[in-house]
Amino acid sequence: MTEITETMPGWLAPEELESVRGRMPILYVDAVPVRVDETGSVTRVGLLLRIAPDGTVSRALVSGRVLYHERIRDALLRHLEKDLGPVALPSLPVSPQPFTVAEYFPTPGVTPYHDPRQHAVSMAYIVPVRGDCRPRQDALDLVWFTPEEAALPMVQQEMTGGQGTLLKQALAYVGRLS
Repeated sequence: MTEITETMPGWLAPEELESVRGRMPILYVDAVPVRVDETGSVTRVGLLLRIAPDGTVSRALVSGRVLYHERIRDALLRHLEKDLGPVALPSLPVSPQPFTVAEYFPTPGVTPYHDPRQHAVSMAYIVPVRGDCRPRQDALDLVWFTPEEAALPMVQQEMTGGQGTLLKQALAYVGRLS
């Protein structure tokens, strides 16, 4: 990790990031990867399977920080490639617009979104992917659910920090929440 810190502009050293997290909100992007049919209707929703530092396993959306001097579009593409692989082939419009903005607080209950590490503001996007997705980095697997399966309480309970709520908002936004 030290090598990345030293060679990539916009990365903070772990101790710098910890200091900043305690003093100001951090900007993130969340992406809900989807498969769409020829009419543009969402047919599948991709959820990552991750292991947290404490050893717990959960389902998750593609998510990550926006770096200093990085466009939102570039941050989305970087995180989609990092989590889904280089041939996922995401389709981003020229000017991406979020379907919602989620505020994650370190104090539970302020909003439906919780991150014990920080106060974070995340712009959330629904991103169609056309290619072959192969999870990388800290993602163990990617499972494609139908929208109906993704909305099931069993799947929602496997998501942490309010991401299940965010997923339901995405499904409602595309008209796929019954």
